Amino acid sequence: MLLGVAIGMFGLATVAGAQTGATNPAAGAAKMKCADLVGLTIPGSTMVITKATAMPAAAPNTVLYMPPAPMTVGVAMPPYCRAEGEIDKRVGVGGKPYAIGFAIALPDRWGGRFLYQGGGGLNGTIAPPFGMVAAGGRPALARGFAVVSTDSGHKGAVFDASFFADQEATLNFASASVGKVTQTAKAIIAAYYGAPPKHSYFTGCSTGGREGMLASERYPEDFDGIVSGDPAMNTGLSNLGLAWFNYQMTQIAPKDASGTPQPDKAFSAADRKLVVDGILETCDAADGIRDGMIFNPKQCHFDPAVLQCHSGKTDACLSPQQVNALKKAFAGPKNSRGTQVYPPFPWDTGIAAHGFIPGILTSAGSSPVNAKAYPTIDVDAIEDAVGANGVTQLTNTVRWTNLTSYFAHGGKILYFHGWSDPWFSALDTLQYYERMAKDSGGLDKVRAQSSRVFFVPGMGHCGGGPATLDNFDLLAAVVNWAENGMAPDYVIATGHDLPGRSRPLCAWPQHAQYKGSGNADAAANFTCQD
Repeated sequence: MLLGVAIGMFGLATVAGAQTGATNPAAGAAKMKCADLVGLTIPGSTMVITKATAMPAAAPNTVLYMPPAPMTVGVAMPPYCRAEGEIDKRVGVGGKPYAIGFAIALPDRWGGRFLYQGGGGLNGTIAPPFGMVAAGGRPALARGFAVVSTDSGHKGAVFDASFFADQEATLNFASASVGKVTQTAKAIIAAYYGAPPKHSYFTGCSTGGREGMLASERYPEDFDGIVSGDPAMNTGLSNLGLAWFNYQMTQIAPKDASGTPQPDKAFSAADRKLVVDGILETCDAADGIRDGMIFNPKQCHFDPAVLQCHSGKTDACLSPQQVNALKKAFAGPKNSRGTQVYPPFPWDTGIAAHGFIPGILTSAGSSPVNAKAYPTIDVDAIEDAVGANGVTQLTNTVRWTNLTSYFAHGGKILYFHGWSDPWFSALDTLQYYERMAKDSGGLDKVRAQSSRVFFVPGMGHCGGGPATLDNFDLLAAVVNWAENGMAPDYVIATGHDLPGRSRPLCAWPQHAQYKGSGNADAAANFTCQD
């Protein structure tokens, strides 16, 4: 089962109408010593704090953030208390020890805010509680937030699924740990500072994005603002979409010495460049400028047939078999009645990307869990994909679309998704957003008062891409909306691989359109329009 990896590689950016570094004016100091947290107990809770360490202030680029994308934090980090603990420690199936492990960072100067940092993959490790995702390179901890992270109830590698043998561990991963850790973290904060959080937030990407969604769906009173990115919300069917894509590639792929198809070689590097160039030729100028970026792929009507060879195959054209495979693979799986089972994958510039998580055309739809390939998509395939043991039903957050209770108390939720995400189609997130808005008061009301979605051209899964602007600050945007009533029409995005360039990421259904004059690398010369 593919549940993604939360990379959180987002750099410095600003938000329209927001102060990105704003902290709560009612900043507070600790009411107890960091070391004394080891003896803290919470009535009615099994929580035990096993370690508490006073962490000194750190200069920029001296604090390491954990894999799968090792990186240093580019801004100064404040002094804080890092407490580590466990909830519901027990012995589970096969005599294996289990507990919900967590780490909480409590800054010496607290701004009154709390952030829950979502996980990645199948979790199993405790990431540094910094609050990096969609924070524009300035982590929540550096802004004075208290931040908690968790392994969600088991120990293991990022895609180690052995904990599914234990019912409680599975339930904790699916949803229960979010509620348990939230309440525990708030109790620790109240004890440490002598006051509970004034505002509570959640940010996450991939599995963390799914956890953010379930927080709004199942714990509607716990958070004031949520940022959910590239959510792994529909993994049974997204796996099926990848399996379908991979199958189309195997049908035209060369075989190795043992006769096994090599789907990642169905298209050469020259072929993949040809496809991306063809997409740009068709769609790039629609936003008013040819800049190697496509800001509205939903209106990109690229037909691979324009690249088909008229005679023999060369590097300048595609074979008929390749064209047919592209059409079928990107269109997504349908069942025998013609019903779309999983959405198409958009035509975008990151489909041929290389790197930690390659683009879908480069990887040929392969996944880190070796999804099966299905020649047809019907009952057996769907039942197999969604999981006979029911795990994917437990982790599925795409079906619950009624957020009226969350919105009723002023809760805000921002979604973001890379158009080139090779694991989860951005169109699945868009379809969820439209259904959720319809069921939660109507699109106009929800968009005006409670929730918006942002799509990132060229961006892969949670970040990265050969031509993308994946550095943006949605944390400041959701804080500004929740606390000041300022809805984000756009956020300014920059990119590590495109120095000097900025663009507005416009809240859907708008997109960035060049005004027709001025520096084409400056966001100020673009406007958001339908």
